[in-house]
Amino acid sequence: MSANFLRIQQNGHSQEELLILFGESLKKQLNIDIDVCGKENGPFIYLDDVLFSGNRIGNDISAWLQQDAPAEAIVHIFVFAVHTLGEYQMMKRIKEDAAAAEKKIDFQLWRSITLENRRRYRDTSEVLWPATLPGHEALKAYVEAEKKFPFEPRIPGKKLNYEIFSSEEGRQLLEREFLLAGIRILDCCESPKKVMRPLGFSNFGLGFGSMIATYRNCPNNCPLALWWGDPDAPPSSPLGQWYPLLPRKTYGRDTEFYGNWF
Repeated sequence: MSANFLRIQQNGHSQEELLILFGESLKKQLNIDIDVCGKENGPFIYLDDVLFSGNRIGNDISAWLQQDAPAEAIVHIFVFAVHTLGEYQMMKRIKEDAAAAEKKIDFQLWRSITLENRRRYRDTSEVLWPATLPGHEALKAYVEAEKKFPFEPRIPGKKLNYEIFSSEEGRQLLEREFLLAGIRILDCCESPKKVMRPLGFSNFGLGFGSMIATYRNCPNNCPLALWWGDPDAPPSSPLGQWYPLLPRKTYGRDTEFYGNWF
């Protein structure tokens, strides 16, 4: 009962909803009310669903470090899954921010699974990372225009820690079709931001390529084909030219379809 549950998420509702679910379980299993938990010298717990790039968790914790964090503390970050690049970047950032704030914080990151998505280990990546590129003029132009982070294919057939694809052939089919659909979607957008890539929001490559979506939401780190578009938009609208398979909730909007028209 000494643990302090952080409620510091700046955008979205995942933390709020997970705390409700955890509170219900805590009450049922141990007859403890989550609202009475917490002591001055107790550890802190940050709950969220999945760590993709790590930006959201990093933003939340960095703001907390500057405003409300004590001089010394233990912070346990609990998520269902992490991606390796996001874990590295987020942990590095919050440790540096704690040092800059002159606070001694011990961060512990807990997860059920770790999914590989670092460039160095792309051959065993557990996200969509194409091994080959289909012949397509718009895709060719897109790849050639990327100078800072040129496309680096993976070598197919390597063994993964988690068999998340039914086969190498099935994986390549997904990579090809989602990639081509993403290129088509980008053609609907007027001056899309660099982070909006065919296989999902990312700062490099063809996109993040995550295939994780939950009943709550579909992250923008998934291929654009899964969530971009608005079925209620008129056909003449850019958003009306693609029907989202998993309509995405945006920050502050619970039920609207997400279009990302830049």
